[in-house]
Amino acid sequence: MYQKLLIIGRLGKDPEMRFTPTGQAVTSFSVATDRQYSDQAGQLVKETVWFRVSAWGKLAETCNNFLQKGKMVMVEGRLTVDSKTGGPRIWTGQDGTPRASLEMVANTVKFLSAKTDGAAPGGVEDDMESAPSEDIPF
Repeated sequence: MYQKLLIIGRLGKDPEMRFTPTGQAVTSFSVATDRQYSDQAGQLVKETVWFRVSAWGKLAETCNNFLQKGKMVMVEGRLTVDSKTGGPRIWTGQDGTPRASLEMVANTVKFLSAKTDGAAPGGVEDDMESAPSEDIPF
């Protein structure tokens, strides 16, 4: 069995790096994906889906060094599920409404913002695990 998730979006806030008790780096960041469509009444609907992303090891260090709030990224990885429910992590928000979180572990992170926008300098992508070298085909 195999799963692969590919998202393209913008960072919602600056990444946060921490270390496990064994010293392994892990960086967490949130990515917003959005789409627009017209509903049956012809009204424009904007839909945003948030993903919580975790990167580990050298990839975590690279993400922490070069990602910033608002930058566009492509993240390829696997979806992680809540061990209790087998689905998204579910909790109750401060306003009492139920909330869910889609979480993924990154295998590849590609910086899509222009270099002048604070993206990684040339050559950094080659240091990342499984970083694709081709352009996005769409």
